[in-house]
Amino acid sequence: MTDPTPLDISAADARRLVLSLQGLSGNPGSKLKADGLYDLIERMGYVQLDSVNTVARAHHMILFSRNQTYRPALLKTLHEKEARLFENWTHDACLIPTVFFPYWKRRFERHAETLAKRFIQWRSEDFTPVLSSVRERIRQEGPLMARHFETERPKNSDGWWDWHASKTALEYLWRTGELAVARREGFQKVYDLAERVIPHRHFHGECDHDAFVDWACEAALHRLGMGSPGEIARFFDVISVEEAKQWSEREVGRKAVPVVLHAADGSKPRKVVARPDIETLLDDIPAPPKRIRTLSPFDPVLRDRTRLLRLFRFDYRIEIFVPAAKRKYGYYVFPLLEEDRLIGRIDMKANRDTDALQVTDLWLEPGVKLGKGRRAALDAELDRVRRFCGVASVDWLNGPAAGPGL
Repeated sequence: MTDPTPLDISAADARRLVLSLQGLSGNPGSKLKADGLYDLIERMGYVQLDSVNTVARAHHMILFSRNQTYRPALLKTLHEKEARLFENWTHDACLIPTVFFPYWKRRFERHAETLAKRFIQWRSEDFTPVLSSVRERIRQEGPLMARHFETERPKNSDGWWDWHASKTALEYLWRTGELAVARREGFQKVYDLAERVIPHRHFHGECDHDAFVDWACEAALHRLGMGSPGEIARFFDVISVEEAKQWSEREVGRKAVPVVLHAADGSKPRKVVARPDIETLLDDIPAPPKRIRTLSPFDPVLRDRTRLLRLFRFDYRIEIFVPAAKRKYGYYVFPLLEEDRLIGRIDMKANRDTDALQVTDLWLEPGVKLGKGRRAALDAELDRVRRFCGVASVDWLNGPAAGPGL
């Protein structure tokens, strides 16, 4: 008996499905409360944290793009008061549903040696007393920040390699699960013992290796809809590509089904795996809102740049670390989402001195025109953004210019 022909999935269907699974197809104006926000983040898998605050910090912009009634106090409640979220690492610092903590304990074990080499072993001194001192001080005094320890560091330096010894210890103990971030003050971490931050049932939860890999793959595929072993492994960044590959092969017909995924960028169709309910999902994909929305550069939909190019035909990178003279667009440019298309990008910042959302430039994708309807939709979105970041007006510094699409 031959295997059935794998289902063909178009790039357009894949885009709409990804947007739905990542919370970008719901009603962006529905009233959001703490429970709804938690459900949204668990559905997404995590929300990335970042300190850049040109308009609003990344995590707030990620959530605001999905629901315009989102307010930062809701996120603070879930993390700092209710402990339904914990802060740790996927590909970067993120807020993660605390029910996932038992699986992160496996990640802590896996990454301890790598982190020791990165943060500790390059130092010449014996680091054991520093780790012990930091642990004991927090145990005795309660939650502390890096500034409560020694603060000397070289001038004009912001790399982890120049952290003072106690800061290095704090980060190592946090990244390996002994400490947790109890809260943030001015975006500075406040550390406490993980056992005092993470609820008991999650802190003491355990899973074996097979259960860990199974969860990591199934949970990633649930949120991706479909993907290659590399995409599955990169989603949470807790397992290897080889582990995802073995799982995909082992679970075909049970927790994964083979499909052929077509691309929007002209590249060849790929054989990947999908959720077992993929046909049902594709039959009932909700239409994304018609409004234009600005996405944070750290939005999970944008994170995998190769996948983004294949599905959305949108070539994007963050140019923060690119010298100004070599930037193609700008320091911190926001992609623009219209229904299921990424139609351009906009460079803007909230200027508190002038009380305005300042728009420096706008670039539309080839073939996208800024007609009256689209301009009205863009103006409406910018007005929502300026109200969210608490400024009085929108100021186009160079006029409503746009790129080659016009």
